[in-house]
Amino acid sequence: MTFTPSTLVQTLVYGWLANPTASLGQLAQMAARVGATVSPQAIDRRFTLATVDLLHHVLLASMEYAISADPVAVSILQRFTSVRIHDSTTIGLPDALATTYRGCGNASARGTAGLKCGVQLDLLTGTLCGIDLTDGRASDQVLLVQRAPLPAGSLRLADLGFYNIRIFRELAAAEVYWLSRVQSHSRIRLPGQKEQSILEVVTGLGDADHWEGTVLVGSKERLAARLLVQRVPDAVAAQRRQRVQDEAHDKCRPVSNAAMDLAAWTVVITNAPEDKLGLTEAMVLLKMRWQIELLFKLWKSHGHVDEWRTKKPARILCEIYAKLLGLVFQQWILVASAWDTAERSLFKAAQIVMAYATDLASSRGCREQLETVLTTLASIIGRLARVQKRQKRPSTAQRLLALTAGSG
Repeated sequence: MTFTPSTLVQTLVYGWLANPTASLGQLAQMAARVGATVSPQAIDRRFTLATVDLLHHVLLASMEYAISADPVAVSILQRFTSVRIHDSTTIGLPDALATTYRGCGNASARGTAGLKCGVQLDLLTGTLCGIDLTDGRASDQVLLVQRAPLPAGSLRLADLGFYNIRIFRELAAAEVYWLSRVQSHSRIRLPGQKEQSILEVVTGLGDADHWEGTVLVGSKERLAARLLVQRVPDAVAAQRRQRVQDEAHDKCRPVSNAAMDLAAWTVVITNAPEDKLGLTEAMVLLKMRWQIELLFKLWKSHGHVDEWRTKKPARILCEIYAKLLGLVFQQWILVASAWDTAERSLFKAAQIVMAYATDLASSRGCREQLETVLTTLASIIGRLARVQKRQKRPSTAQRLLALTAGSG
């Protein structure tokens, strides 16, 4: 039996899910498991623009299915109807793909081609709420996840690339809460005082370790918000200053003295009232934004979504889209297996899914067999995909659960 559109997609998705560096021969073996008897050369001939279009459409269609778990067993997160975190990552591409996805630089610098992948994830239920695929040079501000409507009562967490006072105001009008770090050049007006820089605000705190209060943020567009300020340990401040210096060096620009001074503080704004989100709780929840960074790390270091075994543009795009589809499927399995447990480990779960990818492929659309494999997967992930407790550097899950215990 030769390929159908369904068996072609299954071959590529399961093939690279089982082995992200799979050869044509290994993909041909996976094809046999899904019911297609083809040669490695036949697979190679399928890497066409038509297959690129097919995989792209299937990937976008996968976002129409909101696979959700019971809310994670952390009471602080359950105060909100959802906890949406969004960010983006960029995949560098060969210059031959510059007409498909434009990059940030030129051939002698960062490359003329690049794919930006914007993702929105609900930390409460594990749902992948959206994936944007656009030019690598595109700003985070123009991504669809930046303006995607959120349910009333949600909490939105995002990096500074998504910082936008107008968006914050629109979200607040829709009864959505937001929590964000503040841009270093932002202007702040404290009650009864003149407009100041963020640095002037924290300098005025003297020896105090923290401060919170209602302020106006911005100069041209002003936004009422709670300002939360907390001093960080010296070791953390030193790490932040090193990152400031490294980033300035990478971008060939002077080191910002203000950024170096502000490294000693965490400064955030939110529209959530104190009874919904206290200062200490907000500082811990802010760290949850890194969960999407861990997801991107998983996609690249484990899923190898930014690596391929070819120089052919169409095959590269086929490989990227098929791997992303496999990673979406992997997230669905994790959600159905262990998302309601705060101590879950994405990396351990991914290794388990990889080991069972051939069994998933062999089910060949047989619902009973597929359910058996998924049930086995869920049991193993639920028991074995756990983060080990750490004494010196507690995980985010440990910090969240500690807050929950303290509030009880």
